[in-house]
Amino acid sequence: NLRQAVRDIQSGTHRVAIVGTSEAPLVPEIFDGFATMGALADDVALRQLDHLSPTATPDHRRACRPFGHNAGFTLAESAQFVVLFDDHLALELGATVYAAVNEVFVNADGYKKSITGPGLGNYISMAKATAATRNIIGDNGLKNRSYVQAHGTGTPQNRTTESHILSQIAATFGIEKWPVTALKSYLGHSLASAAGDQLNACLGIWRYGIIPGIQTTKAIADDVSTDRLNILLQHHDVGVGNMDAVLVNSKGFGGNNATASILAPHIAEKMLARKHGRQTLNSYFKKNESVLERTARYDEQVNKGAVKPIYRYDYKVLERDALSITTERLAIAGHAREVNLQVPNSYTDMCE
Repeated sequence: NLRQAVRDIQSGTHRVAIVGTSEAPLVPEIFDGFATMGALADDVALRQLDHLSPTATPDHRRACRPFGHNAGFTLAESAQFVVLFDDHLALELGATVYAAVNEVFVNADGYKKSITGPGLGNYISMAKATAATRNIIGDNGLKNRSYVQAHGTGTPQNRTTESHILSQIAATFGIEKWPVTALKSYLGHSLASAAGDQLNACLGIWRYGIIPGIQTTKAIADDVSTDRLNILLQHHDVGVGNMDAVLVNSKGFGGNNATASILAPHIAEKMLARKHGRQTLNSYFKKNESVLERTARYDEQVNKGAVKPIYRYDYKVLERDALSITTERLAIAGHAREVNLQVPNSYTDMCE
């Protein structure tokens, strides 16, 4: 979804894109499906991992253990949304820049042994995203000022396959100790919203300067690839402004793989200054002051419970009688602009 939005803004067809999803999979049918696949951690497996008696209560807060000895993932519910502006609009409105999306790459696995069996697609998406990140922050920035927000489901298959991908990419690009973390250790796997969880967590890392470690994992499993990686099992204080980019990885067991190259706000600021000039950027900062004040007031009201959700059922819903259609245009009642149906023919040289 993020890739679609980036492409629309890059092509100039859109100036604003709201990207997001919500997922509420905590229902019996979903549990049954993943349990049948053997993908979920259960009490029996957790007791075995921790050498507990058959009647002991396992530590459910440590059920998801990315890159450690683990037994499966845990399901979660989440809703995550981000708003993308083109650079001109962000400067014009004084919008706060929390990060910048560099590129998003999506690659399928190709032939697979089974639906859930991983393939080579994530090597491609990770390699492309790493190269795209180096394009912006340079070789030194990539090696010393970037990190990975891993897919990190907490399954035995993910820990071996994803760690090997990250290790091989790090070796290829000359990275010595690439910091790697995995947010699912805290939240579980929210399925469609999981990459949104990862992305929004990264925005907080740039604000507070701390990469949350994978604290549910006490030790890295023996079959995990660790060469060139620094898999963080404790919180990592990198300081504000000391990480230039993050690679957000979504490993598609049974589907597409996606890796996003996300740039820090201070890198976005440098790029804006280079493109638009320091004077324009100074004007932007003045506009942004009032935006930050309004944002702070709104956050305060939300935290106090004073902001009520807006829910409008059947609000301004248009029915088919609002349409007026000819072979040349489509008009909608109440909308001044019409939809042009004189679609260009891309194949004129192939037609009579």
